Amino acid sequence: MQLRYNLEISPKGNLSWEGIDLLDLIEMYGTPLYVMNETMIRENINIFKSSLNKYFGENGLIIYASKAFCTKAMCQIAKEEGIGLDVVSGGELYTALSVNFDPDKIFFHGNNKTYDELEMAVEKGVKIVLDNFDELEMLSLICRTKNKKADVLIRIKPGIEAHTHEFIRTGQIDSKFGVALENGEAFSIVQKVLQKEELNLVGLHCHIGSQIFETAPFKLAARVMLEFMLKIKNELGYEIKILDLGGGFGIKYTAHDEPPRVEKFIEVITEEVEEFCSLKGLKKPFIVLEPGRSIVGEAGITLYTIGNVKEIPNVRNYVSVDGGMTDNPRYALYQARYDAYVVENPLGQRTKVYTIAGRCCESGDILIKDIKLPELKTGQHLAILATGAYNYSMSSNYNRFPRPAVVLLKNGQARVIVKRETYEDLVRNDVEI
Repeated sequence: MQLRYNLEISPKGNLSWEGIDLLDLIEMYGTPLYVMNETMIRENINIFKSSLNKYFGENGLIIYASKAFCTKAMCQIAKEEGIGLDVVSGGELYTALSVNFDPDKIFFHGNNKTYDELEMAVEKGVKIVLDNFDELEMLSLICRTKNKKADVLIRIKPGIEAHTHEFIRTGQIDSKFGVALENGEAFSIVQKVLQKEELNLVGLHCHIGSQIFETAPFKLAARVMLEFMLKIKNELGYEIKILDLGGGFGIKYTAHDEPPRVEKFIEVITEEVEEFCSLKGLKKPFIVLEPGRSIVGEAGITLYTIGNVKEIPNVRNYVSVDGGMTDNPRYALYQARYDAYVVENPLGQRTKVYTIAGRCCESGDILIKDIKLPELKTGQHLAILATGAYNYSMSSNYNRFPRPAVVLLKNGQARVIVKRETYEDLVRNDVEI
């Protein structure tokens, strides 16, 4: 059996990663424990960079969708690799700026930015992705008040339904994000932005969804957006410089997942851009792509200690671990699927079906439903794979559980990049009455 995600077997027979025995890591840092692989993160970034550079050269930029996993260390890695950053809140923006990230490479997204967040974005000089008419007027007021000009993109709903879970589909007209093409509001907001001297319209943005395994929706999205750019040029005499096609590139969570190679996604987008621009006489736009999950997802695992093993004859075998929906709510949200290894027995025969349950006071607190594993015992440890995206970033203190630490691995070295929360942390902001 071949191990995935560059995982290996240590000399002691345990699961190991980046030359580190994961049982040793557990003894050092405890569980639950988020483990991120810096080498893989940088490799994934460079796959995107080299693929985009192959087709667009200097006329393109990869920006990391920080909502997937946002820490100071991750922002530092993105900065060192020369890519941009997609942020969706004042908190993510603050995190990026705290490591002196170049504001010119930060794109501020979000469907309901606050006045304070927009004010912060204008002051720092980041690019702002406008979502709606109300936000347009608020931003305009802020810029006039501060006598500043802001570079903006407009988020467009291209009317494309990617084949993915409804909670992570975002390109169709029935979405809380952006302005629609088909009812004319997208064209109307472009007209309004162009009338504002304090706003500089630099681009259009769309995002059709997440965890997408097909290239066709990206090709169609590029075509729809290019057609809109041409309409703006022909009817308003204005040429859009940036085309931001978002992210959503799928990753391999389980053995059944078969996402296309990154280069294939970019190749399809390139073909559409080249053909359309050549045929219609449109200047090729600067292309921006926003991978998040596809950079960090497979580069993370979560380690747990097995508590009780509860076998219900002819019903189900439950294995409870010391984490749960507080460190990974994705199964509870949209039945996300994962694979796992037993740290002490990674190559053992998978002979028994288990459901991996968390310790929260919720029947729906499940991490993996019906997975075949070697026979499990109390005190053993599980490594759940591909948890690098939307696990730490969606974690909570439900039931007053402290959040786990995050450890970053590289070349046989482990560094804590987020400290484990303590009980003291849980009550730090409480006020007695």
